[in-house]
Amino acid sequence: MEKLIKNFDVATVLSFKDQVTYLPGQVVSKTLAQNKALSLTLFAFDKNEEISSHASGGDALVQVLEGTAKITVDGIAHIVKAGESILMPKEHPHALEAVERFKMFLVVVF
Repeated sequence: MEKLIKNFDVATVLSFKDQVTYLPGQVVSKTLAQNKALSLTLFAFDKNEEISSHASGGDALVQVLEGTAKITVDGIAHIVKAGESILMPKEHPHALEAVERFKMFLVVVF
C-alpha cells in the first residue's frame, strides 16, 4: 500500500501542533505531502522569525495551531491567532512573521 501522506503514523490519533517542534531562532517545517496538485506542511516559528514577501503558484490556506502571527497579504497586515485561518490567493504577495512563537498548518492547492 502506497502511503501518500508521510511523516505521520497511520490510524493513530494525534495533535497537529505536537508534530513540529520550536527551535530557537528558526523556522521549522515538516512536509506531510507534496505533489503537483497540493502541498501539506506543518511549521513552527520562533518569536520574530519570518518568511519574507513572496507569491505562491497556488492558493495557500493557513490554519494557526498555536500562538500568534502577523500575516501580510497584498500589503495588508492581519493578526491571526490560534484557531483562526487566512487564505492567501495564488500569485498574490504575502509574508509571515511570528508576533510570538506560533505553529501553523499550511495547505497549498495548485
